[in-house]
Amino acid sequence: SDTKYDSGTGWPSFFAPISEEAVAYRDDRSLFRRRTEVICGTCHAHLGHVFEDGPKPTGLRYCMNGAAMNLHKNEGGED
Repeated sequence: SDTKYDSGTGWPSFFAPISEEAVAYRDDRSLFRRRTEVICGTCHAHLGHVFEDGPKPTGLRYCMNGAAMNLHKNEGGED
């Protein structure tokens, strides 16, 4: 993905979703704090969380659950 980057968190991180139609958002108030949960736009399964401390151009950090993703190597051999 062109939006993937190393956030240093250990989670697959992106500065934008694959498409806005693919995701939806809801408040997550678990663990005694407020976060924004990223869910599947179709089935509403948990995908991860989005935070406002990411890199340019969006300033967002989508920390995604790797088990919820289907990753493929691109033709250049990079993730």
